[in-house]
Amino acid sequence: KIDAIAQSWSVISGAGDEEKRKQALESAYELLVDKEHRILKLLTPPFNSSDLQPGYIKGYLPGIRENGGQYTHAAIWLVMAFAVQQDAERAYELLRYVNPLLHGNTKQEADKYRGEPYVMAGDVYEGEHPGQAGWTWYTGSAGWAYRLIIEYILGMKMENGEVSFSPTAPAAWDSFKVSYKVDGETKTYYSSNAANAYKALKQD
Repeated sequence: KIDAIAQSWSVISGAGDEEKRKQALESAYELLVDKEHRILKLLTPPFNSSDLQPGYIKGYLPGIRENGGQYTHAAIWLVMAFAVQQDAERAYELLRYVNPLLHGNTKQEADKYRGEPYVMAGDVYEGEHPGQAGWTWYTGSAGWAYRLIIEYILGMKMENGEVSFSPTAPAAWDSFKVSYKVDGETKTYYSSNAANAYKALKQD
């Protein structure tokens, strides 16, 4: 019925028109975000009794890995898409869902997640084991998560040797500061939240 990758990349790529991009993300948020278990499903419904043959993913049980569970690469792309659309609140909400640290705030949550809180899980189950981490120490997802936070939430990008900032940060953040080095020189970017309008107060 719906697949997160097509919805997300219609926005990230800029290929979709404005109204269809908005609808793509609304549909993804409605159908693929599982708030109860805090996971972002790759697709729904899983391939099970259907005659469709999508390839190897049908070999997984429904809700496991790419067959209707959270495939974290795609989950991160969905968060990126909300950031591209300047929807800071939803981007931050969904960033918290993919953050492994926040799946272990209580013993009950940690017992359900069953993954290390300091590494990314490549997948998180839906179906019969909702919210349980699958393949952890997934460096590909970790790399995408790093880019998501640095480039899309904090908004730090470098083009032609020039660093610029265009944050998509939530109202819950009073401010943030980024210190970085360019050609051995330390520079600082400071962003303060004033009535949900972010303004750079200092950029050396």
